[in-house]
Amino acid sequence: MMGYDEPTSKRQTAVYGTSTKAATANRWPLRILLIILALGVGGYIAANPDLVDKVSSFTAASAPQQGGGRGAGRGAGGAAPPVRVATADTRDVAMTANTLGTVLANSVVTIKSQVDGPLLAAMFKEGQMVKKGDLLFRIDPAPFEAALRQSQATVARDQAQYASAQADADRAVMLADRGIVSAQQRDQLVATAKALAASIAADQAAAERAQLNLGYTTIRSPIDGKTGAYLVFAGNQVHANDAGGLVTITQIQPVKIAFNLPQGDLPQLQDRMREDQLTVGVRVRKDSVAVAGGPAEQSDQELSVKVDFIGNTVDDRTGTIELRATFQNPELRLVPGELVDISVNLETLKQVVTVPHDALNVGQNVNYVFVVDKDKKAQMRQVNVLYQDQVIAALGSGVQAGDQVVTDGQLRLTPGVTVDVLPAPGEAGARAGAQAQPPQDAARPEGAAAQAGGRRARGGG
Repeated sequence: MMGYDEPTSKRQTAVYGTSTKAATANRWPLRILLIILALGVGGYIAANPDLVDKVSSFTAASAPQQGGGRGAGRGAGGAAPPVRVATADTRDVAMTANTLGTVLANSVVTIKSQVDGPLLAAMFKEGQMVKKGDLLFRIDPAPFEAALRQSQATVARDQAQYASAQADADRAVMLADRGIVSAQQRDQLVATAKALAASIAADQAAAERAQLNLGYTTIRSPIDGKTGAYLVFAGNQVHANDAGGLVTITQIQPVKIAFNLPQGDLPQLQDRMREDQLTVGVRVRKDSVAVAGGPAEQSDQELSVKVDFIGNTVDDRTGTIELRATFQNPELRLVPGELVDISVNLETLKQVVTVPHDALNVGQNVNYVFVVDKDKKAQMRQVNVLYQDQVIAALGSGVQAGDQVVTDGQLRLTPGVTVDVLPAPGEAGARAGAQAQPPQDAARPEGAAAQAGGRRARGGG
């Protein structure tokens, strides 16, 4: 028995009708996405009205000139690459080494008590500058004054006993010579006198010790310097074996400036040290911490300080050697522990050719610069660099004084390419100001100028 087969026309109509609805439903997300994208682009253009002008000018600049082929490129029929140049000159160049230094106190003394007793008073203020010999602290002297009087009384007693014993010994010697006193008695009296003389010497030493302890009750500064904070306040009991001390005095006039340099600079440092010409430039940092990732701000004045110490060993961990310079610090500008910038003049190169540091390029094995000749063509020259810093480079060969070296735009250059030398920033501003002057047609009314422009545009069309 054969089954019922639906007519083909109805089956096709049902299938096509279902796929059309599904395709229509699937296109709605795409339409919504396109609408959102169009609104976003329109909003960005509205927020940046100069975007259209920038795109138009870029398109015009990147379009090939009339008559240029597809292969027109750098130095081959295309626009000359723009560069900026500087003139090489001759000057004396100081070879300097730059590093960080640390300010050290010339001397640091912790004041301690040498006797036990209650602290009566501190005779200075915290942070005060003191001189050598200034009174700092007073300890109760009463017990030591009593001990001194006792020692002095003992000395007086023993001296009186010694006087009597010495007289007896003298009489015994005289009587022994006449046979009245035996030799044994004579010797005993003489020994007693000598023992009392030794006791007097011991008593006098004890009295001097008591006098010394009494002097220790007034504590004076051993150096010139600046006092720190009180470590013990008045009213406390102090002891001779206290580890902390009473106060710390730091000598900051003069101060030492310690820094390290590579061991490769040691021969030049020793030569200048023997010539008594080894000095360093010291710049104090206004901000010890760099702001926003930049270098720390420095003061405008550089201090010249003479180096008086070169270390006797090289640090095998860093390969550097320590140097120290003494600064009198008259205005107390430097404080122990402070970081300073150090520049050391190692040697002076006499009358060498110099170029800006930006003109120097580093190749795989050589250094080179681009020189622009009189035909506006760039020539690559290998150079021998004697010294360089962040500003200039001193060259031993490859460039002569008066040559025009490229300082900006080297990445677009090849040897022999014709370049477009741009004016210096100052000259560019002057030219821009001259071009900004209104032309003669600017004196016309705005409407007339616009009509004239319209006529020229229609005529050109």
